[in-house]
Amino acid sequence: MDVLVDTSVWIDYFKGGSSSNNLDFLIDDNLIVINEVVLAELIPYLKIKKHTNVIKLLNEINKISLNIDWDKIIEYQVKCLRSGANGAGIPDLIIAQNALQNDCRVYSLDRHFRLLSEVLGVKLLKVG
Repeated sequence: MDVLVDTSVWIDYFKGGSSSNNLDFLIDDNLIVINEVVLAELIPYLKIKKHTNVIKLLNEINKISLNIDWDKIIEYQVKCLRSGANGAGIPDLIIAQNALQNDCRVYSLDRHFRLLSEVLGVKLLKVG
């Protein structure tokens, strides 16, 4: 099963953090995918820092297409608000929807995804 790597993991990875230490394994086994939301969150900073090689590598990762169903995003937002998981933003909900549509697990360091897993059934990569 593919793993959609969230922005939080990439940022930790680029900083040499230990929280993302499983990412090398996933890259080596060609298990990761990315989408345009994650790229849109990462690439502007990388452009400012002139990390063109990193941008090139990120763009070579298998991309899963975004098929945003805005009615479903609104439904997700309602479910989150009703359950008290109201800290998840629209980008997180789009990433969650994208993972669900493509039967991917999400690898994230963001606690919002634990809540999205409970409320929406998003499959998370178990690390630890």
